[in-house]
Amino acid sequence: MNFKFAGTPEIVSTHSFLLFTKKGKVQQLLHALKYKGVKEVGLMLGFMFGQEMAASGILPPAELIISVPLHEKKKKSRGYNQSDLLAEGFSNATGIPWSGTILSRTRHTATQTGKSKTERRENVKGVFSVKTEITVQSVIIMDDVLTTGATLEECVHALKTAGCMEFYILTIALAKH
Repeated sequence: MNFKFAGTPEIVSTHSFLLFTKKGKVQQLLHALKYKGVKEVGLMLGFMFGQEMAASGILPPAELIISVPLHEKKKKSRGYNQSDLLAEGFSNATGIPWSGTILSRTRHTATQTGKSKTERRENVKGVFSVKTEITVQSVIIMDDVLTTGATLEECVHALKTAGCMEFYILTIALAKH
């Protein structure tokens, strides 16, 4: 998966817990989390991912977990950010603190679903900013699904501008193309 971030040396590693396939079990779980309000799925998947990484000895030596933010409009309509729940579950399993308030999404964007890699990059270009001062150097960025990596690259860019130096990308699922 690191090939998705070739040319971004500050991304130390990338790990996904499960494989996302259309109409598969992982899609059903994430659909329940994102669209049916089953928040426990996020906490559980994050916790299981954290346990697995710790048991495998590949837990990133990061100081903080940062969840990928939703735009306030989308968060308000959904009632929560699924990435916050994943990060909280992962934090509970590993003891690495997490924050859902450092990054913000500065404008509402169309869904990335169905877009090409180029369209995805354009859709999220410059959409994230750092809301609060950040003093850590090494962070995990946590999201639900890794498809092209465009959203995560934009998060890295915003955090790098704020002084972070080392990034670990963790997603619950890797989209199978």
